[in-house]
Amino acid sequence: MTDPQRKLSTAEIAAAGLTGWRLTDQALAATFRTRKFSTGLELVNRIGASAEEANHHPDLTLTYPEVGVTISSHDVGGITSRDIDLARTISGHAADLGIAAVE
Repeated sequence: MTDPQRKLSTAEIAAAGLTGWRLTDQALAATFRTRKFSTGLELVNRIGASAEEANHHPDLTLTYPEVGVTISSHDVGGITSRDIDLARTISGHAADLGIAAVE
């Protein structure tokens, strides 16, 4: 999974072992139950900073009491290693805030 422009197969995505993320219509999606709006906002801010750094931007929804995240590589019409890397980063931010993805 080193070529960031190569669309990954379903098997490769599953092998990445992303906990809490699901494959939906050529995208990765996760919902993080934050329980507090301020915690959700902090998670969104951390995701935003990481997305800017990676120049790879997910779709986000912030509502009380959760944050929804959808990631895909629109330029290749599916999921690439960029998406896997960003999903791992986002999961790390959530873990740092004591938030788990809703399974």
